[in-house]
Amino acid sequence: MKLSGKSIRTFIGAKDYTISRNFYNDLGFKEIVTSENMSYFCSGDFGFYLQDAYVKDWVDNSMVFFEVTDLKSTLTHIKSLNLTEKYDKVRLSEIVHNDWGSEFFLYDPSGILWHFGKFKAY
Repeated sequence: MKLSGKSIRTFIGAKDYTISRNFYNDLGFKEIVTSENMSYFCSGDFGFYLQDAYVKDWVDNSMVFFEVTDLKSTLTHIKSLNLTEKYDKVRLSEIVHNDWGSEFFLYDPSGILWHFGKFKAY
């Protein structure tokens, strides 16, 4: 049998679970509570699990790449949410252009680094 799948769902931690849940709801993900210490956050057919668990080395080294179809409008939308004003440790960059495509960065309240990007067409 060949390896065949339907989705990949990563698990990320939260320094303050309540603040992180609020952040991801404000960002626009739909939350599905799976237990008292874990929720599944989704956008369409994909998503991730947020856990009420914090291991500094793990969280400090966690990154998620979110591929989008329109990078500029995604950045404009995220800026309009004022997340950097609402949450102390949230940071948002401008678009960076690379050989492979373009991206911008968003740090969540725990320090998880999100890459929002669009690949070049080849």
